[in-house]
Amino acid sequence: MVQGTLQVLLVSAKKLNNSEFLGKMDPYAILKCRSHEQKSSVAIDAGSEPQWNESFVFTVSDDTSELFIKFMDKDTFTADDFLGEAKIPLGPVFQEGNHPPTAYRVVKDDQYCGEVKVSLTFTPSKSRDMEQQGFGGWKQSTSY
Repeated sequence: MVQGTLQVLLVSAKKLNNSEFLGKMDPYAILKCRSHEQKSSVAIDAGSEPQWNESFVFTVSDDTSELFIKFMDKDTFTADDFLGEAKIPLGPVFQEGNHPPTAYRVVKDDQYCGEVKVSLTFTPSKSRDMEQQGFGGWKQSTSY
């Protein structure tokens, strides 16, 4: 049974498709884990190579299988432009505990459009640790 916290370090992105005709893009990321969303800061004039180095924390459980990161370009007078998204499977980090900064593909309409570098750390909740200390299905009594 998986329960705990997932810490996501959004390091950087590169080769994002430029959505600007004039000037540089102002990209930001929206991270979604189950129904919980968090937004990064806007990397002003960072273009297709933004750097964030921002941490985000999510509570996760058994039904959490992927982390979604959607990239947008902040626009002042029009709607923000969708740049692409990454889907990161969480099974390996649940088993290993952490993943060092790793590059994941960013896609838009099933086409490669850049990559994102993310570090992941999973910390199991304390109640899970206590359950594993049971003996043969029985928990040790604490009453005297």
